[in-house]
Amino acid sequence: MSDTYATRTALHEQLVEGYGTVRVLPLDAGLDAPVVHGWVNADRAAFWGMRDLTVDQVASTYAHMETLDTHHAHLLVKDGEPVALLQTYEPTADRVGECYPVEPGDIGVHLLLAPVGPGGGRPGWTTALLSAVASYVLLGLDRERVVVDPDVRNEKAIARFRRQGFTPGPVVVLPEVDLPDVYLPEKRAQLAFLARETVFPEGIPDAPARRRPVGVNGL
Repeated sequence: MSDTYATRTALHEQLVEGYGTVRVLPLDAGLDAPVVHGWVNADRAAFWGMRDLTVDQVASTYAHMETLDTHHAHLLVKDGEPVALLQTYEPTADRVGECYPVEPGDIGVHLLLAPVGPGGGRPGWTTALLSAVASYVLLGLDRERVVVDPDVRNEKAIARFRRQGFTPGPVVVLPEVDLPDVYLPEKRAQLAFLARETVFPEGIPDAPARRRPVGVNGL
């Protein structure tokens, strides 16, 4: 594992059989901006809405997020290599909360996967990574339901969520946000929901089955 990430404290760490060890790290806006910038500037990340930003602007965006109690960014690392950007947020403190009846225990999630490396992708890797995300969000953070809001044009993301057991919700229009530190254009989104009992139908696993969450109270 790279020393760059091995020395950083994980909020959650999980060995996923056949995939590797996934660590959920708090995103460091300064240190991680170059990696994230490379991801969000790619054509495949058009729906993330940050393709025109510089490295410094990406760092500034996530530095602002670090000041919030309701929105958090994480870097997902597999066996020492960064593989995804995960954002979690309280729906009641986000524009999505204006578009559906928020229930106690809901948590919003945005997930951006890293580009496939030179060796190409491997079948089942996305599912394996999402299983670690589900364990962290639903068990580590003790939430009842995940809500996602991909752009209606992002057919790949919508299909991926459905394959993972998400239940489609309504198509909604997320209102424009125009604040000094944040600008988000209006977006037509396909809401989808994933309940904890769908992922863990036999209830919350015992401690060994939940792998090794580390410092989950940090968020």
